[in-house]
Amino acid sequence: MKQILFTNWHAMRFIRLAFALFLFVQAFVIQEWFLVAFGAFFLIQAIFNTGCGANGCQIPKKL
Repeated sequence: MKQILFTNWHAMRFIRLAFALFLFVQAFVIQEWFLVAFGAFFLIQAIFNTGCGANGCQIPKKL
């Protein structure tokens, strides 16, 4: 778990993290709280390195 969280940070993970933070801020500013769910979705993808990317929709097999 520790290795998944702290290794293999690439541009797409940073983009997902930035987008999640953007959605959290926008949810607070315009008070549309359903945006928090979308922000949480992208935050989980960024933290655990899941989601569709250049390698397809799977978690990397090398740990």
